[in-house]
Amino acid sequence: MSSPTTITNTLQSPARRNAICRMLGLAGLLAAAPVVFRRAHASSSGEHRLALLIGNGDYPAPHDLPPIHKNVMDLGEALAFRGFDVTQAMNLDEASLQITVTEFVRRVAAAPDNSVTLFYYAGHGLQVDSNNLLLGSGSNPTASRQDLVSRSLVLQQKLLAALPPRPEALNITVIDACRTDLRNALGDGEGLNQMEAPLGSMVCFSTGAGRPAVSPASADQNTFYTASLVRQLLEAADHITFNDLFRMVKSDVERTMLNHPLSAIRQLVQYPFIADNTRVQVPLSWRAETQLPVQQEPVDPQEDAAWLEIQNAQWPVDLLKHCRAFLEKYPHSAQAKSVALYQAGAVDSLRVLRAKEVKLFKTSFVVPKEKLASTSKHELSRAARGDKDAAARIARLHRELDTEQGLLRYIGWLQYASGLGNGIASYELALYYRESAQPLMAAQAEARARQLGYSPPRALGHERK
Repeated sequence: MSSPTTITNTLQSPARRNAICRMLGLAGLLAAAPVVFRRAHASSSGEHRLALLIGNGDYPAPHDLPPIHKNVMDLGEALAFRGFDVTQAMNLDEASLQITVTEFVRRVAAAPDNSVTLFYYAGHGLQVDSNNLLLGSGSNPTASRQDLVSRSLVLQQKLLAALPPRPEALNITVIDACRTDLRNALGDGEGLNQMEAPLGSMVCFSTGAGRPAVSPASADQNTFYTASLVRQLLEAADHITFNDLFRMVKSDVERTMLNHPLSAIRQLVQYPFIADNTRVQVPLSWRAETQLPVQQEPVDPQEDAAWLEIQNAQWPVDLLKHCRAFLEKYPHSAQAKSVALYQAGAVDSLRVLRAKEVKLFKTSFVVPKEKLASTSKHELSRAARGDKDAAARIARLHRELDTEQGLLRYIGWLQYASGLGNGIASYELALYYRESAQPLMAAQAEARARQLGYSPPRALGHERK
């Protein structure tokens, strides 16, 4: 692949930029940072890929984030390698941030139905009244709550809710919100709020909800999360899906930080958070078969059958057995990394299922026939691999049945989703217990939700008490 072309522009043209400013009531704003377009070759398969990378590192000392420029440039190169048209923007104040994101949402809405889109933000992120805020460049992260809200972009409303739901496409949001002050990063509540992903999308945080991400003090280093993301994009095999890629990044970040020589870094180990509500699995490769540099070797039919068995396994015990057998027989398989991910997920699932408070059994691992057409056939397989969001969606399908068995399975699946780390499912369980006059159970479930990093909206948190 030849080097991508780089074009520097200011929101494509002055006329276009002024039009957007007028639309947003910002007609006097002319100080937005330049936006760089890095264009890769168009995919011959017809799939369109576009990305917006925003890096805000210019904040009042000591809150500046030196690695952000390197993050954006390195990730831009890696995404171009994977066939993305990449727009890069650095050090946007709150108004410029709104303009740039609005323009990206417009481009996503106009993109073909099978597009892959990616929004990346590196900079200060924080939570106010359960909303996740991306802080404009130049703002002080320790300012008053009112000032922070006015100088930020609300992630849920301005980006996620604005993007059109596209079940046959893939929208990816990546937030690498950082801290440089390690002494003040050890407390709770220093990070973003847990959320669920809109239909057809993934939302990936560089660390767990409510927790900080570490930023090196050097402009020559990437943050831990972005360093791993860049490396995986460049090194992963073409057949790896984006869903598996981000889980590989999660494992890599955890392993790297847990084994770091500095004890302070080991204390601040990041456990990246993924909210997944995708309906299609998209591989990293965007080239046609004829463009691949090496002809793919034919797959052993027995290996292919074993891989298919793993993909279709809907009970964690069966999944774990299939994964272990596959890795023992085909340790050098092209699918080995994905199988290792699923095996780790099955281990987590079994750990949760063995907890005495989780009332979910093998006979519960079903999707109601009445709801089968309204959900992906792979939801149970994903839940068996430890997908906390798939588990919560299955719970809600059972609740809609309005039967005694459906209610029992609804509770069990929420318990399972909570055990896997879904704070929203845990809070939903707390609301159910509260309505059922079980205050002790409600308090325990709500405490679990907050422990997982979920802060419910104030209206939701008080209206049912």
